[in-house]
Amino acid sequence: ERIDWSRYDTIVMHFKNYDPNVPGRAAFHALDRFVKGGGGLVLVHFACGAFQEFKDDFEKLAGRVWDPTLRGHDPHGSFQVVIADSNHPITKELRDFETVDELYTCLSGDTPIHVLAEAVSRVDGRVYPMAFTLNVGKGRVFHCVLGHDVQALRNSHVQELYRRACMWSAGR
Repeated sequence: ERIDWSRYDTIVMHFKNYDPNVPGRAAFHALDRFVKGGGGLVLVHFACGAFQEFKDDFEKLAGRVWDPTLRGHDPHGSFQVVIADSNHPITKELRDFETVDELYTCLSGDTPIHVLAEAVSRVDGRVYPMAFTLNVGKGRVFHCVLGHDVQALRNSHVQELYRRACMWSAGR
């Protein structure tokens, strides 16, 4: 069944399907056209691992993608998320916060991104982006790797990031 993409302002994607035929190249092209035409896209947690069978194309849409050759994440636990840009509409007036989640260290890509929030790995001491934006064609993309489980998504700061990201990506 075909989706009428024109009915939507923003698509929220939270999946990594290990079957390379689902959703497949046609679905990726439809999503890519939607965003380039002015639609919004919000990527949640392991959505960075979607479309691995053509991840070079997906990286241009997502900004960064899961790279299975890298260390995946720090051990699940508490860490500080630092707001890197407090002037962006998504993060304006938000403060740094603690969360219990997976601190992803597994993203790769060269597409220019605008980092909104970051965290320091307890394992290697490096700073990693937790939330960022990019423009793709006429569309707006928000990508955040926070949200491993219900506990992580119950964090009011994480909820506020995603709420604002949906509004921003929809052009509101």
